[in-house]
Amino acid sequence: MLTRFNNLFPLWAMLLSIFALLFNGVFSGLQFAIVPLLAAVMFMMGLTLGKADFQRIIAAPKPLIVGVVLQFLLMPLIAILLSKMLQLNTQLTTGMVLVGCCAGGTASNVMTYLAKGDVALSISMTMTSTLIGVIATPLLCSFYLSETIAVDTSGLLFSILQIVFVPVLFGVVCKAYLHAPVARIEPALPTISMLIILLMIAIIVALNAASLAEVGLLVLVAVVLHNLLGLAGGFYCSRLMGFDLKQSQTIAIEVGMQNSGLGVALALQFFSPTAALPGAIFSIWHNISGSILASSWGKKRSSLEYLLQDEANTKPADK
Repeated sequence: MLTRFNNLFPLWAMLLSIFALLFNGVFSGLQFAIVPLLAAVMFMMGLTLGKADFQRIIAAPKPLIVGVVLQFLLMPLIAILLSKMLQLNTQLTTGMVLVGCCAGGTASNVMTYLAKGDVALSISMTMTSTLIGVIATPLLCSFYLSETIAVDTSGLLFSILQIVFVPVLFGVVCKAYLHAPVARIEPALPTISMLIILLMIAIIVALNAASLAEVGLLVLVAVVLHNLLGLAGGFYCSRLMGFDLKQSQTIAIEVGMQNSGLGVALALQFFSPTAALPGAIFSIWHNISGSILASSWGKKRSSLEYLLQDEANTKPADK
């Protein structure tokens, strides 16, 4: 039941966005809740991490390292290039770059699972990029935005420590010392996280209800291109580096699906509601594109595995 509900995330996100657009007064007063809501999601991510996840990094570091490098290299670069090509204003450019500089989102783990990809690699990449992003995100934002807007690098760093690092660390500690209680609630964590993200999307859409009509289509084009180019770049770059299809598809999903909720929280805290708009739209769109891609790849892999298994089962009879 929960899995079916979670799989319809893009539909819930679109319906709730329409509701927030029409009745923005219901959500616009909840701007203060964005940061604690995101911290709660990060805490729940920490609850899903165990010793085995950290051991995977040591056991097979190459695809992990390449994936994380592509994440922080491609996505910010694509964001700034698209912003210039589409002539986005300063605040929207800031929002695009913020999303591009963020780590991978937890939704990528679900999409990788649905695509029958390398889930262990996906979880390791999300965890590693999240931890590295504590330092990388503020530094990259400063690098790409300092010429056009004042960036409080130390403030961004401190906020990410509070919003991301501390909650994830607390979650890991709780998992280690309260293993039995955590195990009981762990199946429900993806659904709880999804509900929180839906609420965050509704708040951002409500805050930008007035400006959406003016810049909504342009931002949507920018966000869609950002996501698709990230997915394609992650896939083809990893294939060129010799990784197998399963690893390359996993890396593509990880690179293209960002922790846009963090981008939204930072935009609201340090810039403006307009700067949060790309992150809000990205949160909706990357789940749509990720779902479509995961479904397609998952079906192809299932068909291939069935054919291979059928062939293996018929070989003894042929002899």
